Amino acid sequence: MSSFCGKRGDSATCHCGFCRLPLLAILKPSPQTQPLISHGGRHRDFEASMASYLETEQADRIREGEYSHLSVSDHACLDYVGHGLFSHRQQQIQSPDAAAASTSSSAAVHYPIENPFFEISHKSVSLNFEVKHGSGCPESELESRIGKRIMQFMNISDEEYGVVFTANEPSAFKLVADCYPFATNRNLLTVYDHENDAVETMTKAAMKRGARVSSAEFSWPELRIETDKLQREVVGKKKRKKKGLFVFPAKSRVTGASYSYLWMNLAQENGWHVLLDASALAPKEMETLGFSLFRPDLLICPFYKVFGENPSGFGCLIVRKSIAASILEDSDKAASIVRLNAPAASSLEFRGLDHADELGLIAINARARLLVNWLVNSLLRLRHPSSGGVGVQLVRIYGPGVEFDRGTAVGFNVFDWRGERVDPAMVQKLAGRKGISLGCGSLRNLGSPGKRDGGGIAVVTAAIGMVTNFADVHRVWGLVSRFLDADFVEKERWRYTVLNQNTVEV
Repeated sequence: MSSFCGKRGDSATCHCGFCRLPLLAILKPSPQTQPLISHGGRHRDFEASMASYLETEQADRIREGEYSHLSVSDHACLDYVGHGLFSHRQQQIQSPDAAAASTSSSAAVHYPIENPFFEISHKSVSLNFEVKHGSGCPESELESRIGKRIMQFMNISDEEYGVVFTANEPSAFKLVADCYPFATNRNLLTVYDHENDAVETMTKAAMKRGARVSSAEFSWPELRIETDKLQREVVGKKKRKKKGLFVFPAKSRVTGASYSYLWMNLAQENGWHVLLDASALAPKEMETLGFSLFRPDLLICPFYKVFGENPSGFGCLIVRKSIAASILEDSDKAASIVRLNAPAASSLEFRGLDHADELGLIAINARARLLVNWLVNSLLRLRHPSSGGVGVQLVRIYGPGVEFDRGTAVGFNVFDWRGERVDPAMVQKLAGRKGISLGCGSLRNLGSPGKRDGGGIAVVTAAIGMVTNFADVHRVWGLVSRFLDADFVEKERWRYTVLNQNTVEV
């Protein structure tokens, strides 16, 4: 199984280029406390050491022209998962009230805009017919256009696959669990190093239908797949044509860990149907060689409307047409999906997807790779002052460190000078007050780190997006570096406790 542990990248040329970069920002962490250098100074250092970053300046031009709300509101947005359909500039044109709200406010919030671009309605349909033929409704012109555009964006043939829209990502997972033939294909095997609400929804529904649910395990502290254990689960003791459903994310949306697509091939060779969770893939990543060779039976990915402002959207369930009837046993029965409708479908452009196409796979991956590795290394360099030598490390990164092929997500925790963890929810709320949107997650299925937080480890998460820039990741580093100040930590802990204590009515 050594082949499952190899590195992969955009190309051999890009990989070697990464290895040859001047490593001012991505070498071993210093034992000294990182000095608090200004953003301007650190940006110059970053650009000097990362000349390749300047080659992605087209992303900065797109951000300035199409996502200006991020600068106007001084918002560093690192909590989005999925892909954006439209741009903020489109939303301003679509809704003048949105433009006024966006330009007059400096708060880093998501603005509640009423149904821009399209409206969602719920409908019960035959899932098998929907996969093979689409809605067939004359009023669904927008839905047809979005479906074709998404298939093109995901590098998937609309002759080979059909797309179904659901209210959100959990709805897509539950739809599969409600239709998959667990009576004959008894097993559901998942590969997640974190708690995932959508997958939890799926496993609960599957268990009610008699499925045997199991999960891959991850080594501590590297959080790599326990390869031998997963191989035994996938191959099994008996040769069976109908093993069950193998749910596989190519990357972790919490730790940024990358998993070899060869696992999909091994699963299909051993009688599993493969569901690929593409939510943590970078834009255009479906164009890589691995995903062109190993095609999943089902694929799920969420799409949202506008990055940094309007996270509403829908989930996509994409199914291979040739086996739709066999893997969706109850698909001829009524299934709940959503319809997308808009009064002016013919004039609508999908600029969010267009921008990803404009930048291309290599530029998107190169930019994200430089930013996420700078952030990881810079956080690891932070240590508490100590009169006795090397102080306690301020930040612990969970999963991969500085790596060429790591994903764009970072999972970490902050520790005080005593080595005690700072509550991740407190870090997230403090970040929100400073105009930085971070997420929180919980690591699960770990080897032996000790049981915390009900069996998992709560962490802070940051996700690099297509138009994330150096200023965004520098602000995260600047916020975290403030926890080097013991007085600051105690003050914020007191504030957090007071604001979150339960009110007791007498």
